[in-house]
Formats: sequence, C-alpha cells, structure tokens
Amino acid sequence: MDSAPTRLHLMVMNKAKTPRQETNSSSPRNVAVRAVPIELCQFIKFGGLAESGGEAKQLISEGLVLLNGVVETQKRKQLVVGDKVKANGHVIVVKLA
Repeated sequence: MDSAPTRLHLMVMNKAKTPRQETNSSSPRNVAVRAVPIELCQFIKFGGLAESGGEAKQLISEGLVLLNGVVETQKRKQLVVGDKVKANGHVIVVKLA
C-alpha cells in the first residue's frame, strides 16, 4: 500500500521538475527514431512518456503500457515502424527519421 502513494508522488514531482509539452492524449504523436527495431523501454523514454529508463521499465512491468492496444510487459520488446505505444494517457507512434 505504501508504494502506490510514493509512485504517484514521484510522478507529480517529475512533471513539476521537467515541464513537458501537453498534447491531446487522444491524438497519436509521431516520434522519429534513427533505426528500427528499438526497444520498448528506450522508446518510452525517448518519446518523453517517462523521465528515465528506470521509470519506463517500471511502467512496463506494472502493466501500464499498451503496445498496439495490448498490454505489453516485455521491457526489451522490439518495436518497428508504425507501432503505437500508450502510457500515462499519451500515444506515441514509431516513425523512421
């Protein structure tokens, strides 16, 4: 029970620490990567859905990440162009730079 309020507190602190551009969560945002495949945890961090790789891994392991509409718990899942990732109410799509 103690970990849930702490996690929520950390998420609020992270938002205050590093302001992120607010977007409409219903519209996917394209995130260009240099090469595919890219690991899910790296893409979440790179796409700005998590402040760190550790936070990205925690979101994934807790089942809070959807990959193409399905809960994904493999941190190192390989993503390809067109994959849609949803976390923290935002959707990002893998695009090639």
